[in-house]
Amino acid sequence: MDLTWPQVLAWRLGRQFVTSPGPDAVAVAERLCGVQTQVASSAELAISLRLGRVAGPEIEQALWTDRTLLKTWSIRGTLHLLPTSSWPVYRAVLGTLRYWDKPSWHRGSGVSAKELDAIIGAVPEALGDAELTREELVDAVIAVTGDEHLRGLMASGWGQLFKPLSFLGELCHGVPRAGKVTFTAPPRVGEMTPEEGGAALLRAYLGAHGPASMAAFDGWLFRGLTRRAVLRQWFADLAPATVTVEGEELFVLPEHIDELRATSPSEETFLLAGFDQYIMGAPRDLEPLLPAAAKAAVSRTAGWISPVVVHQGRVVGTWDARDGALTATMLEQAPGVEQAAEKVLALMGKSLKVVVA
Repeated sequence: MDLTWPQVLAWRLGRQFVTSPGPDAVAVAERLCGVQTQVASSAELAISLRLGRVAGPEIEQALWTDRTLLKTWSIRGTLHLLPTSSWPVYRAVLGTLRYWDKPSWHRGSGVSAKELDAIIGAVPEALGDAELTREELVDAVIAVTGDEHLRGLMASGWGQLFKPLSFLGELCHGVPRAGKVTFTAPPRVGEMTPEEGGAALLRAYLGAHGPASMAAFDGWLFRGLTRRAVLRQWFADLAPATVTVEGEELFVLPEHIDELRATSPSEETFLLAGFDQYIMGAPRDLEPLLPAAAKAAVSRTAGWISPVVVHQGRVVGTWDARDGALTATMLEQAPGVEQAAEKVLALMGKSLKVVVA
């Protein structure tokens, strides 16, 4: 029996704690394979919606006191909140990508391979156990290398260097200080080989975003950058099952097949945050989730992903909260938009009128 996309999308909503609350912020980040936090308020709302309570204080506690969450560059080179316990998985996988070894990256960044190696080699000693601002870290790297020439490179192109350092497990965000971001060394909580990490990350991805194709996983991870042989090996090592979804054969964890087949399509309406993992974990051309008519409103310029209205598992509109109102701009009519909007406003701590346009 083929599965239908409405079944699959309803199952994903459940697995991603949209239809029923998760236990805590760390568990949500674990299940979703990270929460994108380029916009911190969007990440907070995404987690709050999945807990049914305001998550900000819990996230701060997990990040800066308990250190059970980590903030760093990871999937697709974007800032994510990740469970600290899972960091060895991401570090093992991201370290294989090595896009910074390409001549095109050196030309674009203005940093040569030799200069990059010097910076990468110096950062662990420069950071030590400290939490340093950007300026302090530059000074510390110069002190380690004795090469004042690196200062100009780091001052002009330093932002591009954060991602390789993060992918290699040498740098993550520390506790903000006086309104400034700081950087520190990630905790060493275990080691994994790239092969072990790849299979583990694929298992986690399919557990929240499956059933999915190899191309969908690769696009989510780093926009198709993974070497084909490495990608195929991860799938071979995990050996997932396959199911047919409306004629397309997709990968799934064997233990989820019966649950998927028993899932009924969702009839509920939800408002989800910008950059929500429900959208980010799926290909942009997945028409059953993101209709062509909605794509331009959702996936905007400069990589911006709008907050969305979801009904029956598919995007039916976008929303924003500004100018004294939460306005839902609908592409299709759906019931329950006002109630879903009130839930969002309560979690945001805002009292705004709701406009459905």
